[in-house]
Amino acid sequence: MIIGVPTETVGREERVSLVPSVAEEIIGLGHEIHIASGAGEPADFGDTQYRQAGCEVVSDRETVFQQADVILQVNGAAAGDGLDPYRDGQVVIGQLGPYDVSDETLAELADRDVSAFALELIPRISRAQSMDALSSMASLGGYQAILMAATELPKMLPMEMTAAGTIQPADVFVIGAGVAGLKAIATAERLGAYTRGYDIRLEVKREVESLGADFVELDLETEDSGDQEGYAREMDDEFYRQQRKELTRVVAESDIVITTAAIPGQPAPELVTTEMIENMESGSVILDLSAATGGNCEPTTADETIHHNGVTIFGPTNLTSEVSHTASQQLSNNLYNFLENLLEDGELDVDLEDEIIDSTLLTHDGTVRAPHRDDSSETTDETAETDETETTDETETTDETTETAETAEPNGSAKEPSEPADAE
Repeated sequence: MIIGVPTETVGREERVSLVPSVAEEIIGLGHEIHIASGAGEPADFGDTQYRQAGCEVVSDRETVFQQADVILQVNGAAAGDGLDPYRDGQVVIGQLGPYDVSDETLAELADRDVSAFALELIPRISRAQSMDALSSMASLGGYQAILMAATELPKMLPMEMTAAGTIQPADVFVIGAGVAGLKAIATAERLGAYTRGYDIRLEVKREVESLGADFVELDLETEDSGDQEGYAREMDDEFYRQQRKELTRVVAESDIVITTAAIPGQPAPELVTTEMIENMESGSVILDLSAATGGNCEPTTADETIHHNGVTIFGPTNLTSEVSHTASQQLSNNLYNFLENLLEDGELDVDLEDEIIDSTLLTHDGTVRAPHRDDSSETTDETAETDETETTDETETTDETTETAETAEPNGSAKEPSEPADAE
């Protein structure tokens, strides 16, 4: 097969879908790779590196679409201003924005007989963990969130004993203990901050504490807060009112607040009100990782920095591009593992009996499938308060600690394994 890697066209996107080392592995399986010139440069992978790996570097992205049997993308389908020039019968794998893609776009993909696989829909099963791009990216987002907030905060994070007196540690509060939340907690701990974490589900308490942080327990009834898969359920208005009341105290005490709560296909829940922010000290920082879907903080605006009553509120929507080299390596591995699962004796085999293929395939054989929409009613009734991705049940080590599968992330929520083991 010819596998194509186009340049990314979404604004401020600096990741590339395939890095040279992984490209070399794919070529070793007997396939060709055609990559658009300059596609890897924003992530510090030059054309020379791709040529040395055995890739054919072509002059423009349109040629990639014309030549390739399979397209690997960071963003596609729902991203950008218009549909990319996919040709009839092409296979597309990437982060395709399944919750945002329009009916018209899906219909056009089906008309072109495109087989479109959205990595955001990877099921939470053991063998899919290596393909879980949401977890890979959420973890990097949580890491970068702490660095961004620490840079803005006019205090240093660790405690120090000096001749001029004791420097008290900064107080960091992370709302949502999923992949991004746990990574943010682990990073803040490494930097020496006094760190606390909160999640609606008490079962993630041990995850937070295993990272060295304190778990904030609110005086709320949470017995029915999780569904069978471990995602947080949508609670009633009275619960959220009481939750905001309880959170007010902790937010006011914090120098940095990181919020990660989101609901796939739904607006992010508002957890931090303007009134809470007005009780924080001047110079404090909030970083809202759910800004892309409306944000967890009342003043949040996507991709803007808001200053309110001396508090800085960041609303980044693609923090992983800030660490584009590492993010590209991680995403490239996810794509390679997904592609490998699609191959049978070196040939593409779209096996709809395979749960991974069935769950991620938006269009195929001229038909709109969009499997995630089959569960839309459940998503409304049993939504997840988690951050954009899910953790695995086979532990991911974070230095001395682990980010295990009992935490989830579409949005900072935890989960129990759905098979023996399970999947920012």
